[in-house]
Amino acid sequence: MYSTNLGQPVPPVPDVPAAAVAATAAVTNAAVTAAVTAAVPTGAVPTGVRRGLLRDLVALARPAQWPKNLLVVPLALIDAPGIGLGALARMGLAVVLFTLLSAFVYVWNDIADRHRDRLHPVKRNRPIAAGRVGVGPARAYALGLVVLVAVLLAVGPAMSWWPLFGYLALNLSYVRWLKHLPLLDVFAVAAGFVLRVVQGYLAVPARASVWLLACVFTLCLLLAAGKRRHEMAVGGSAHRPSLAGYTTQYLDYLIILYATLTVTVFLLYLVNGGFAAPYTDASLLVSLPCAIFAVARHLHVVVVGKGGGDPVRLLLRDRAMVVNTLVWAGGLAVILVAARFPALVEFAGQLLEGR
Repeated sequence: MYSTNLGQPVPPVPDVPAAAVAATAAVTNAAVTAAVTAAVPTGAVPTGVRRGLLRDLVALARPAQWPKNLLVVPLALIDAPGIGLGALARMGLAVVLFTLLSAFVYVWNDIADRHRDRLHPVKRNRPIAAGRVGVGPARAYALGLVVLVAVLLAVGPAMSWWPLFGYLALNLSYVRWLKHLPLLDVFAVAAGFVLRVVQGYLAVPARASVWLLACVFTLCLLLAAGKRRHEMAVGGSAHRPSLAGYTTQYLDYLIILYATLTVTVFLLYLVNGGFAAPYTDASLLVSLPCAIFAVARHLHVVVVGKGGGDPVRLLLRDRAMVVNTLVWAGGLAVILVAARFPALVEFAGQLLEGR
């Protein structure tokens, strides 16, 4: 197995139900609300205006993008030898921290891009670009988000948080320089998601599969390239300088390259990582058609449907993609259960023989 040791084993803790998803969303929502309240003091503006400003500040945090962290950070649970209460608590905290820090990046990016966003048919409606939120309140809001991250780190469990700090440094560089440079812009975005997964491995802790990290990287390159292609088709290159270094044909070539790499690397992860051994072959047979269909559907949306501008919306709201994901996840879940609990397989076999 190709792997890197990212953490030390922790004593097993009794398993708990996966209600952590709802708890994570609630904590994140409460944290963002606290930052919004700090940015807009009571009595500073009339009630009606205050409510509108609160909505705009929440919109700056991009709630529609929060599922990215909930989907990516917990990927490490796939390779976890056991899932206990402590691991779930650390994983939930990691999701909340990345959500808050990514919200800070969104706000800071909107401040920096407010003039260019006004040239885009959709982005010009963002609160800062539209002039509904001033630069001063937006900066106070961003500072409040960073303070919340610092507080949660101080009171949270002691563990290594270097991927979180690396994510912050990477995205500050992205807002300032990297987003203006062709290729480096999408590579920086993809690297941010790899750091999320690494933090998940540290939270479990578990040995990280290099193949899974590579698969996340190439998949994010594919989604980012599709988004760039959509942006060129909708608004041209005036609102994003890096688009001047692309052409539609060049992006089509990149999308084909990234799509091929994504499917290949994922299948290598299943085989070389010994996924769900001794049922690795079964997981490969289930994943092959689903992986190819997912990539083909993405290409169809981007190239034929001229979509792909919001990868999260594509993954969570496109009916064909959702059905494919459910079938894929269901099949892999059954295989994982069979691999983790061989006694269940033996029991099921006895029941079938009894018939």
